[in-house]
Amino acid sequence: MPPTGLPTASASSRATPSSRAPYAKRAGRRRARSGSSGQRLFAFDRRLGVPLVAGADEAGRGCLAGPLVAAGVLFDYERLTTRELRALGALNDSKQHTAQAREELYPLVLSAAMRVTVVSRCVGGIDARGLHKTNLAALRDAMRGVTNGVEGDVECLIDGFAVPEFERSQRAIVNGDATSAAIAAASIVAKVSRDRYMHHADELHPGWSFGEHVGYSTPMHREAIARQGVSPLHRMSFQSLAYQQLAL
Repeated sequence: MPPTGLPTASASSRATPSSRAPYAKRAGRRRARSGSSGQRLFAFDRRLGVPLVAGADEAGRGCLAGPLVAAGVLFDYERLTTRELRALGALNDSKQHTAQAREELYPLVLSAAMRVTVVSRCVGGIDARGLHKTNLAALRDAMRGVTNGVEGDVECLIDGFAVPEFERSQRAIVNGDATSAAIAAASIVAKVSRDRYMHHADELHPGWSFGEHVGYSTPMHREAIARQGVSPLHRMSFQSLAYQQLAL
C-alpha cells in the first residue's frame, strides 16, 4: 500500500538534494513499472493482428460460498482512443490490485470496451453440475455474449481453459489475466461484480462476514461455519475441511 503520509523532517535531519536523488530515481522507476502493465497487456492484444479482441475470465472458482461469475470483454482496437489506453495504464490481473483499485478500473473498462457481458452461476448449479463444468460453461457463455452477432474475425482469448461447444476459434491463454488486456479487463469486471454481490449477501445472511472474505476459505470464514453451520450460499460439493465436523 502507498504510504498515507511522509515524515516531517527536522532542520538537522532534512535530506539534501543529493541524498534525495537516489530515492527519486527509485520512485520514478517504480512508477514507470506500475504504469506499464496496461501498455504491456494491450501490446500483446495488438500483436494478434486483428482489431477485435475478446477476453473471458472468472471470479470465485475457489470459494466455499457464493456464485461463480464470469465476464467477457470485447475491445475494438480501431476505436480505442489514446485517452482510454492511458486511463487503463494500470490494467492488470485483478488479483494484483486492491479492492479500491479494481473499483476504479471497473468504470474505465466499461467505458473503453465495445461490449461487456457478465454471467453468474448459482451455488445449486455448481453443486449439481460440478465446479469445472460450471466454470467452462460460464466462460463459454460470457464469450458468446460479447461476440454474438459481431461480424468479421474476433480473436477470442480465454483464461486458462479452452471451452467446449463454442462457435468461433479460440485460444486458451495460461495466466491470461496477466498477459492479455481483454482477459485482464474481464477479470476486473468479474471480480468487482462478484464482490458487490457478496457484500449485498452479507446483509441478507449476517453472521458469516461475507463482506470481509467474499466467500473464500479464510480463518474468519471457517470459524463462522464451525459456530453456526452453513448458509444457503455455501457450496456443499466443495470438499473443505471447514465442513467435516458439521452434521450435514
